[in-house]
Amino acid sequence: MDGRDELMHEAATMYYLQDATMETIGRQLGMSRSGVSRLLKTARERGMVQVQVRPPGAGGAVARRVERLFPVRAHVVPVRSPLTEDVRLDHVARYAAQLLLGWFGHGMTLGLAWGTTVAAVSAHLTHTPIREATVVQLNGAANTSSSGLSYGTDLVTQFAQAFDAVPEHFPVPAFFDYAATRELMWRERSVRHVLSVQARADLAVFGVGALVAPVPSHVYTSGYLEPDDRSALAADGVVGDVCTVFLRENGSWEDVAINARASGPTPRQLQAIHRRVCVVAGEAKVVPLRAALRAGTVTDLVIDEPTANALVRGTIP
Repeated sequence: MDGRDELMHEAATMYYLQDATMETIGRQLGMSRSGVSRLLKTARERGMVQVQVRPPGAGGAVARRVERLFPVRAHVVPVRSPLTEDVRLDHVARYAAQLLLGWFGHGMTLGLAWGTTVAAVSAHLTHTPIREATVVQLNGAANTSSSGLSYGTDLVTQFAQAFDAVPEHFPVPAFFDYAATRELMWRERSVRHVLSVQARADLAVFGVGALVAPVPSHVYTSGYLEPDDRSALAADGVVGDVCTVFLRENGSWEDVAINARASGPTPRQLQAIHRRVCVVAGEAKVVPLRAALRAGTVTDLVIDEPTANALVRGTIP
């Protein structure tokens, strides 16, 4: 660390760990109170200091109810009503970003599924260097109306830059035209390399896609699905997706036809990842979230309190 970094670390240690006032720190370091305040602000922005505010108890009463219904750790974000859906998502995304700072460590691989929710999380990441870390894209992003590559790769790049990690992009379509094409593509060495990085992920972050929601899921609004695809999903009883793999409300997915053409990891493949973080905001996501939970895709659920209450009310034990 250079001289300013050392000063910043000393000020942060005194303020956050020793409960010293800014006036006391200023006298000891020979600087003004406003100078100490600026040091502490910079320490937070650089990720030297990570502040978390947790709900009372073990995540609050609703978190415990969620955990009784599903084998997950529930991280419930208290929000005031009424809030617009965009603001609610922003609150949950900010909380998820703070949790991620504590979960993603040196030498780890983070798997990332692109989407509206994960994009919101990326906006709240602070620069927190991690040694020998990797961020890998879990699902392809190209579609028939555009390459779609910039959306997925930009998100992976943003996460990688936040942690000084190595980005591993996945330059394949979100959905192939033919299942046989995907099988052939999966034999290519460049694709096998990315798949192998995905397979050794320690941590995954993703949202759930809903067919209809106030904040639209990216996969349903950006040219990824043809009218015939939508009709087939409706006929199959699909309620949403995780990592662009479609689910019915009971969590089944294996015989949904379009999944044979999807580039994302299946629920079974996700289960091989130790920590699987699902970030959800808004009651419109309750039905697909319940499907994702029943499919066993989630170990840690980051969710706003009204949506958690709706999940509990609508679930039959």
